[in-house]
Amino acid sequence: MREIVVVIPTYNERENLERIVKAVLAQPLDLSVLVVDDNSPDGTGEIADRLAAEDERVAVLHREGKGGLGTAYRAGFRYALERGAQYLFEIDADFSHNPDDIPRLYEAARGADAAVGSRYVKGGGCENWSLFRWMISRGGNLYTKLVARTKTVDTTSGFRCYTRRVLETIPLDRVTSQGYAFQIEMTFVAEALGFRIVEVPIVFTDRRGGESKMDFDIFWEGLKVVWGLRRKYADLLKG
Repeated sequence: MREIVVVIPTYNERENLERIVKAVLAQPLDLSVLVVDDNSPDGTGEIADRLAAEDERVAVLHREGKGGLGTAYRAGFRYALERGAQYLFEIDADFSHNPDDIPRLYEAARGADAAVGSRYVKGGGCENWSLFRWMISRGGNLYTKLVARTKTVDTTSGFRCYTRRVLETIPLDRVTSQGYAFQIEMTFVAEALGFRIVEVPIVFTDRRGGESKMDFDIFWEGLKVVWGLRRKYADLLKG
């Protein structure tokens, strides 16, 4: 496994997986791809295994069932760290994030502790979103900044690059959120530990294929998690 590892969690992404893996591997970086599949009933895991057999830069971590985004990333991070990864990416399988932005996030992370692909800094944006969806997303980030007092503008972004030092320092067992709340919690903890997060402008595009995983439970979890972050991590804030 290379020092740069792109972790792609999947559940029913057979329409997108092969294309996204090939697009990631086409980047001008010496990197590996780790697919973390939650026993997708549509055969995504089998496609991942075939891609791994065809290219030694691809690895697959199979999980027993749908455990949520947060646990998938935690499992993927541990797997990659154990195999020497120094820079670990998060990216969606559905092309909402443009793989061509990976080199920019990598360069930003090299000069900081982590890089976040941000929709809400100058130069960033969203495509093919309704006004309502944009308002929910933007409002959620403003709500997080107000309640949790985060510095990062786009705390819910799922396109990121962490350095090894960040992920080895963050107490991953305590980060129990799922959905986009996982991204909020990881951002909050990284900031509480004093790590420097750089935001890189990206354009987020609605998924090209498959079905969205967003639902009301994920949205509600985000609202609840934000309220409890400062209490949950009071020990880190004191430090």
